Amino acid sequence: MQVGKIVKFGYHILIVDDVTENIQVVMHVLREQNYQFSFATSGAEALALVEQQEFDLILLDVMMPGLSGFDVCQQIKARPTLHDDIPIIFLTAKTDIDSISKGFELGAVDYIVKPFHAEELIARVGNHLELSHSRKLLEFHNISLQKKMEGKEQRIARELENYQKDMIRVLTTLMESTSDETGKHIRRVAEISRLLAETHPCVSDEEAQIIYHAAPMHDIGKIAIPHDLVHKPGKLTEAEFSTMRSHTVKAHEFLKHSDRLIMKAADIIALQHHEKWDGSGYPAGLKGEEIHLYGRIVALADVFDALTHKRSYKDAWSVDEAVDYIQQLRGIHFDPELVDIFIAHRDELAAIVTS
Repeated sequence: MQVGKIVKFGYHILIVDDVTENIQVVMHVLREQNYQFSFATSGAEALALVEQQEFDLILLDVMMPGLSGFDVCQQIKARPTLHDDIPIIFLTAKTDIDSISKGFELGAVDYIVKPFHAEELIARVGNHLELSHSRKLLEFHNISLQKKMEGKEQRIARELENYQKDMIRVLTTLMESTSDETGKHIRRVAEISRLLAETHPCVSDEEAQIIYHAAPMHDIGKIAIPHDLVHKPGKLTEAEFSTMRSHTVKAHEFLKHSDRLIMKAADIIALQHHEKWDGSGYPAGLKGEEIHLYGRIVALADVFDALTHKRSYKDAWSVDEAVDYIQQLRGIHFDPELVDIFIAHRDELAAIVTS
């Protein structure tokens, strides 16, 4: 008999025994079960075969020269390159309880003592093959189901995210028509905010994208402020300024009911982008890191763009004038760390406001 010979039938079984007559007996007993057989006469040959191809079950002798059956079993179960889920049945003349216990401890699924009855071998091999097949089939269905569920959840998440973005586009378009915020200003604030977020050490890539999509909502509350007041060219009275400041709280009333990431971020930004680092801002007089980072980022972006563009109540400042102003308010109006990031990237930011 030539080592490594394969007789092709159904399940693929590897028989390992240093005595070829024992291998022939096993194959003879199992010949009518539609199995495919490979065999090896040493532990090293068995490991080489397992490296090369997949088997549905291994019948393994214990007492062999070189690597024992226990050694082979241990290596198969320990090496990730091998198929450590192959059911292994020890088929051996060793009958002492210590050997039987060791076989199971090493991961074998069964232990058959020689000489065996043909019916016993047929039944045990058949049972373990069917159990292994059922387990693999169950794992396959579980994985398939999990992938389907994950795919469905991802699709739903994308749809919800797109819905949020669509809602923001609708609301910002409405805001453009009812306030002094132009579409270009809204887009520039979003771009400035994203750059500041992407270069901030505490902001993830995902958060930077959330800030980018939420930033256009910073003044959404102005749609609830009288049109004439929003567009008043002169200085506001104290009462008018109080009304104007309420746009932050009104935005919060619009947005506070959503628990979606982008809408929650928009809520934070709209409510807090007029807070100041020293606590002198509005509406809550928050101070320092009491102000959410999202609000601090958009506050700086909004002021920089507003300074560098003409409004009904002011002329446009130069980029240098705006940068100097922001530096002067470091630690007063603006987060000092954000101002440092702003200065480090002033050329990129200047390109945004002058585009």
